[in-house]
Amino acid sequence: MPWEVENSTNVPDFILMGLTDSEEIQQVLSMSFLLIYLTTVLGNAGMILIIHLDLQLHIPMYFFLSHLSFLDLSYSTVITPKTLEKLLTSKKHISLSGCFTQMFFLIFLGATECFLLSSMAYDRYVAICNPLQYPVVMATRLCCALIAGSYLIGYTDSLVTVICMNSLHFCRSNVIHHFFCDVAPILALSCTDTHDTEITIFFLSGSTLMVSLITISLSYRSILSTILKINSTSGKHKAFSTCASHLLGVTIFYSTMIFTYLKPTKSYSLGRDQVASVFYTLVIPMLNPLIYSLRNREVKNALIRVMQKRTVSRQ
Repeated sequence: MPWEVENSTNVPDFILMGLTDSEEIQQVLSMSFLLIYLTTVLGNAGMILIIHLDLQLHIPMYFFLSHLSFLDLSYSTVITPKTLEKLLTSKKHISLSGCFTQMFFLIFLGATECFLLSSMAYDRYVAICNPLQYPVVMATRLCCALIAGSYLIGYTDSLVTVICMNSLHFCRSNVIHHFFCDVAPILALSCTDTHDTEITIFFLSGSTLMVSLITISLSYRSILSTILKINSTSGKHKAFSTCASHLLGVTIFYSTMIFTYLKPTKSYSLGRDQVASVFYTLVIPMLNPLIYSLRNREVKNALIRVMQKRTVSRQ
């Protein structure tokens, strides 16, 4: 990692308190989280595999969707195994470098997903509003540039945030009342002034969410306007069905992220924010492949074709 823990920090490590002290609840949570994680891995890895194997899905929409599945799979993997370890064992300590590394990847993957969803919205805008120009506009070069730009912006946001957090000093309590290394509960532990750091992080997270959300809103405003101009009911339904899954995924993702991050650190609420954190770190990565597959006939047909090819190859 391109940062080092400050030598003036007197806290050797952090203690993640988790979600509850009750052993019975911990057992229920561990089984639930394990089931969610296995579903997430199966769903997202399966989506990536189907898109890779079926040639009919080698189009921009599914190119972006495969990267979304990769981000969701990675995001869940950064959180869930460590959370399960703490639920099943008494080990709650995490080193400063380990904590900042986890924070780096969480912000990196989350910010990247914001701009990836924006790229997917632009893809749907071109497909519905300019269908004749779609093959030319959404060429391979542009798709790769959008993907690379999403990862680059996510990396930059994450790097700046973690460097700002690493400039703080932690010399009192090292107990984090959370189940992973998130920004707000760690800021609360600092024994130095966090005002400038909070302003920087709020600006980064706010600009990331707002720029990507404005892009998505403008794209769907044009999409809705185009759909309303279609005369036939079947045509409207077909056009809307091509972006319904993405719109549902965007609504769930952004509503949770805005609720969690676009508010002052002083308004941090342990119970409320932990519930929201469980939802966007564990549940949403599981839901995305279900949303995009169950509501998408092309993905279902691709799965059937892949299974048929496997069956024929074995005979």
